Amino acid sequence: MEFFTDEYFMQKALAEAQKALDEDEIPIGAVVVYENTIIGKGYNQTEKLNDVTAHAEMLAITAAATYLNSKFLDECTLYVTIEPCLMCAGAIKWARFHKIVFGAEEPKTGFTRIDKQLLGKKTQVAGGVLAEDCASLMQTFFKQKRS
Repeated sequence: MEFFTDEYFMQKALAEAQKALDEDEIPIGAVVVYENTIIGKGYNQTEKLNDVTAHAEMLAITAAATYLNSKFLDECTLYVTIEPCLMCAGAIKWARFHKIVFGAEEPKTGFTRIDKQLLGKKTQVAGGVLAEDCASLMQTFFKQKRS
């Protein structure tokens, strides 16, 4: 069985974020990994779906739960390009993820600004994976919006 790195899966999340950018959505992407396989993926689609809950993480979590036919994803890792917001952190907690890996920090609405222990004691958290690449997509999006 081949083993993939956090950087490998973050690249997959970045590909999802690029889809969002291409659709003029805030470019955040996410993938859920179980046993070294992507079982759920998503990118922000709040504008397209006219749904404030259509964040990348929420869509990826729903896809993974459907794949496993389980609301609990305690053997899964979530990779997301930007630190999750409070809403997504709540969903991550309830899904009982084993680990979450994010790229760039979200200085305004990231869950660590509110409570670093929000995800629960058992969930491992790693930030800063391909942070520059993840932040660059966001900067590109907002630069385009301002011009």
